[in-house]
Amino acid sequence: MAVQTATAEDLVEEVFLFGRALRHILGGADTSGLPPALLGVLHVLATVGQCRQMELASNLCVSQSSLSRQIADLVDAGFVERHADPEDGRVSLVRLSESGTELLRENRERRADRLRTLLGEWSEEEAHEAMTSLRRLKHTFMTPPVRRTVSDADSQNQGSTPT
Repeated sequence: MAVQTATAEDLVEEVFLFGRALRHILGGADTSGLPPALLGVLHVLATVGQCRQMELASNLCVSQSSLSRQIADLVDAGFVERHADPEDGRVSLVRLSESGTELLRENRERRADRLRTLLGEWSEEEAHEAMTSLRRLKHTFMTPPVRRTVSDADSQNQGSTPT
C-alpha cells in the first residue's frame, strides 16, 4: 500500500525539522571554523576517496561551479589536494590532504561525543533501529525513481486487446 498524502506531508516536515535540529545541535561541536558546506565537502570526499570534481559534485548534489569555489577554498586552507588526472590532463582529481583527514577525524570524534551525550537515555538497540530507518530513508532519497516512458507503456500494452 502506498504512503498516504498526509503521511508524506508529515514526513517532509519531520525530515526538514530533523535536518535543522541536527545542524544546530551537532554544528556546535565543530571548532574548525569552516563553514558547514565546506565540512560537508570534506566528509563526502573522505567517503568517496580521490575522484574527479564532477563526480564529487554529483555526490554532493551541487553544481560544478559551486563546488569549484569550495574546492579552491579547501585547497587554499590545505585540507584538499588537487592535481591533473593522468588519464585526462584537462580534468582535476581531488583528495583529502593529511591535514584534511586529521580535521575530519577530530570533527567526527567531537560530533560522536556530542551525539552520545544527547542519546544518553537510548539503548544500543534503539540507536541501531534509528540508524536503519535513516539509512533506508537516505537510500530512498538518493535512488532515482524508475520512470516509465511512453514507449515503455506502449510496448507493455502491445498484444493486449482494448476493451
